[in-house]
Amino acid sequence: MTSLRMSSPRIIAIANQKGGVGKTTTAVNLAAALAQSQRRVLLVDIDPQGNATMGSGVEKRGLERAITEVLLRECTASEAIMKTAEGYDLLPGNIDLTAAEIQLMDLPQREARLKTALATVSANYDYILIDCPPSLSLLTLNALAAADGVLVPMQCEYYALEGLSALIDTINALKQKLNPRLEIFGVVRTMFDVRNNLANAVSGELTRHFGDIVFRSIIPRNVRLAEAPSHGQSIVGYDKGSRGGIAYLGLAGEIVRREKDAAKPKETA
Repeated sequence: MTSLRMSSPRIIAIANQKGGVGKTTTAVNLAAALAQSQRRVLLVDIDPQGNATMGSGVEKRGLERAITEVLLRECTASEAIMKTAEGYDLLPGNIDLTAAEIQLMDLPQREARLKTALATVSANYDYILIDCPPSLSLLTLNALAAADGVLVPMQCEYYALEGLSALIDTINALKQKLNPRLEIFGVVRTMFDVRNNLANAVSGELTRHFGDIVFRSIIPRNVRLAEAPSHGQSIVGYDKGSRGGIAYLGLAGEIVRREKDAAKPKETA
């Protein structure tokens, strides 16, 4: 595979304190879609549920080396990284992360463990995507300390705007205390039903309030998208011609274009 390398990898934490918004679905499918566009991608599963690992076609039970061992410094990131069938690399996770989080509380540099580990492999990638737990836990703090941007998947439903505003406030607070580089990378509307009047109204309010941080690509509710994880595949591998597949390929393209546009002034300078 020919990699269209950027000057430095973009590390994106995919996070939302609310569960059930398509966070893991976005992490897996975006990893596969970016890999399709000839980018080198690492997906990091730091959610104890391990759904991104299973969705990547890797059995989460009985892993010899995973993100838990990396965080506890029992192995290096490169020793735990696995290849997937869809062209991206995976740093897998599972329920062992729950116990690891308790152990981390008493260890030095507890919030910087992931950042330190990824620094040893980041030169190998164009994008590193981190699937976070649906809470502001120590594991999520590790992801936000390592990332330079946060991608927020959200449903267009009642209270969504208020929830997003609160999340942005949290990220801004963490920027002051934990990671000065941290920014909102973007917001992606997920599980969208165009027949739902409330969803359309919230979507309009979202773009009016937050403008350019909202991606134009919208991820629809789609049966094929829901089926793909049960086959251990992304929607790109399972049915990339489906509405869900086209949407995630579109999101990947939008992200790549945004990166190119952001780099243009630097190249001119």
